[in-house]
Amino acid sequence: MKTKFITAFLTAALLTAAFTGCNTSTDSSAAPETSAAASNGEAKLEKTTFNLGHLNSTAHLLGFVAKEEGYFEEEGLDVTLTLFSSAAELSSGLENDKLDVAFIGSVPTLTFQSQGHDLTIFGGEMTNGHGYVIKPEFVEGKTDWDVSILKGRNVASVKNSVQDAELQILLKDKGIEIGEGEDKVNIVYFDSQKDAYNALQNDSIDAASAYSPYTSLAESQGYKVVYRCSEEKLLENQPCCRQVAATESLAKYPNSYTAFERALIKAYKFTQENKEQTVKDVKKYIDIEEDLINTEVYGGYGSSVPDPDKQGTVTLKNSIVELGYAEDYDIDKLYNTDIYKNALESLIKENPGDKVYAELQKHFEEFE
Repeated sequence: MKTKFITAFLTAALLTAAFTGCNTSTDSSAAPETSAAASNGEAKLEKTTFNLGHLNSTAHLLGFVAKEEGYFEEEGLDVTLTLFSSAAELSSGLENDKLDVAFIGSVPTLTFQSQGHDLTIFGGEMTNGHGYVIKPEFVEGKTDWDVSILKGRNVASVKNSVQDAELQILLKDKGIEIGEGEDKVNIVYFDSQKDAYNALQNDSIDAASAYSPYTSLAESQGYKVVYRCSEEKLLENQPCCRQVAATESLAKYPNSYTAFERALIKAYKFTQENKEQTVKDVKKYIDIEEDLINTEVYGGYGSSVPDPDKQGTVTLKNSIVELGYAEDYDIDKLYNTDIYKNALESLIKENPGDKVYAELQKHFEEFE
């Protein structure tokens, strides 16, 4: 198994500028059904206009690169990217036909599924890439620390998020209770990661969760990293963001979703071979310093891979059920690996001997 289970005015101004990005549209309404030839010439697209919802995170770079490098267009798709602030908003967008695809955190996706939402995971978007940060005065004079440094502290986080679930896993492993008191960790919940991070400006908040690129941004502003999930043995290779769609839509437009997946796989190949341009593409959507983007994307703290990683996600589901985050349910009904499998196989057929695609195929066969 792959997974066992991240001055006040000036800071506010920087955050506002950093995460408005360059998203291309405010209209996320569903598009009419059309018919067109897929780029591989083997299938007809049931529809060509897609709306993709994402968060203000470098984790979602495959969508950014596919758009900027023209891979969606190559596949016969007209894709509009729209920024959302939370997993709940993204889920609602899918269910209200405002979105065709959403990049949603694995934990909220799993909890939504367990609650009866008819949403299916059909691909991956990021592994690891998050953790927690703390105000520097709480680690002053220390050279090494772990999650125990949070005892007696008020920690900002987001309920129903992978960051919160991971923190609870680590605290449980250390025998640390959640609540108020010197030997406990008091978790204060906010509606979004941006709100949780901004809460660090308040005297009452000592630490906060941070998914990419907030961790690097926090370090650049003087905060200290409590831990990154990629460096915690219990959280190795954590499937974070997933590609999610309405189950009915996947069944209705299989060729179009395969074309969408082909574009993301092409984008992944581009990120492996063109790092400098990848950073520039990401900056158009996440407008922070390029060195911070580079750290989050290529610093070894997370990786954006389109593989659905079913094994890892199932293990995560079992972990959050144990935590009480979700009721147990049959995930097989809401997990589609055929879209990715068919997309990758078609690209390998067109590009025999390609090393990047071959590595993806090997990984898929091992963890499907």
